[in-house]
Amino acid sequence: MHLLRKITDLLFYSNLYIAIAATLMLHQTLLLQYNLTSLLPISGLVFCATLFLYAVHRIVGIQQLSEFQDSGRYEVIHKFRTHIIFYAVVSMLGGIYFFFQLRWATQILLVAFAVISLGYAIPFLGNKKLRLRDIAFTKIFLVAIVWAGVTVALPAFELQKGWHPSLTWMMLERAFFIFAITLPFDIRDLKVDEHSEVKTIPAFLGIQKTKLLSLFLLGCCFGFSFANFQLGTYTNGTLIALGISFATTYLLIHFATPERDDYFYTGLLDGTMILQFFLVWGLL
Repeated sequence: MHLLRKITDLLFYSNLYIAIAATLMLHQTLLLQYNLTSLLPISGLVFCATLFLYAVHRIVGIQQLSEFQDSGRYEVIHKFRTHIIFYAVVSMLGGIYFFFQLRWATQILLVAFAVISLGYAIPFLGNKKLRLRDIAFTKIFLVAIVWAGVTVALPAFELQKGWHPSLTWMMLERAFFIFAITLPFDIRDLKVDEHSEVKTIPAFLGIQKTKLLSLFLLGCCFGFSFANFQLGTYTNGTLIALGISFATTYLLIHFATPERDDYFYTGLLDGTMILQFFLVWGLL
């Protein structure tokens, strides 16, 4: 059990797990919009960029929250910090390699997302050197916009297939889904965000209303999915798969509390992206 926990910690807190989730979200777009199973160099870039950016976020975050280094996930992150730095360097080099294989239009769009993402993780604002995520209520919107852009817009730019209504519905579906599953993480982080004086939606609305907001967002996701079904982009199986995904996701969100073990959040809630891909792939 001890070895299993160490392997699980390495998978979760090295950011390999979230990088896999991001890549599968990209592949879901490729599968549904273009009937492709992969697209190098975009697939490699999304994996490396996610691994790098989340590593930077963890490295900076653990330095800014030294008071929490001996508790929970912060203790694990602190223990794996050398691994995280190593993965950050390797993934940065991999990301640079894949970046220069992209079309210039895709590179420009990617740079815009990279600036937002680095600003989210690295302090640069004002005398207190704040990050974009430290501005009241903004972090969750930034996460949703970047994830939707990277996993939906980037492949559209790279493939030069043109923009059409089904991509707009998918962008909205992806952004609302990411927004919904990110809200529980703010529930988890209520104590930390209060310490950092960061205003979040759960701190403003309360936990129960935040969960209702997630339910509303997931309901909107199904509405956007139904719009793509009406356009013929989604099959019956895809619509069922996404419906199961959204329902399962809300069931997990319903049980979110600040006291839950971080495996619930990092493992199960982040895992809803992985689950969604395999449901869509299996029922396509």
